[in-house]
Amino acid sequence: MDTKTNEMSGTENNGTDILEFLAFTLEGKEYGIDIRKVQELRGYDMLSRPTEMPDLLKGVINLRGVTVPVINMRAELDVGNSAYDLFTIVVIVKTQDGLVGMVVDSVLDVVAFSKDQLKKPPAEDKSLGLDYLIGEVLVAERTLTLVDIEKLMAQMSVISPELVIS
Repeated sequence: MDTKTNEMSGTENNGTDILEFLAFTLEGKEYGIDIRKVQELRGYDMLSRPTEMPDLLKGVINLRGVTVPVINMRAELDVGNSAYDLFTIVVIVKTQDGLVGMVVDSVLDVVAFSKDQLKKPPAEDKSLGLDYLIGEVLVAERTLTLVDIEKLMAQMSVISPELVIS
């Protein structure tokens, strides 16, 4: 039987690539990141904020003895500011440089779809330097904007290697 593993999700389905992304919201818009990059979800707690930290970084958390920088995704994706509430979540993701936390408004679910459903991002997104956008997908009448977390983190020069801990 000819099966293959997709480079994004790793799911096999008799030769059909099935992708799985964690869906989250920012200012009412839905985004998704590869579920394999997600280590855990945490409620938003008070963060430690070392001095001289860029605004993009909300602070750091201690995750079982590991210092993890936490990024303000609203600032990075330029979607405005909002007060944090009971639904605010920190998504801990694994990048090639180590663990990073992302503050999002809420986490919705894990969405599975075939690679054929993926639409490329508009050309203007690429020209604006949004190379981290994988594309969009329509699933159950919802449109998710998919983000390549590795490319996004690489673009964020504010996260120094000293802050990202493996």
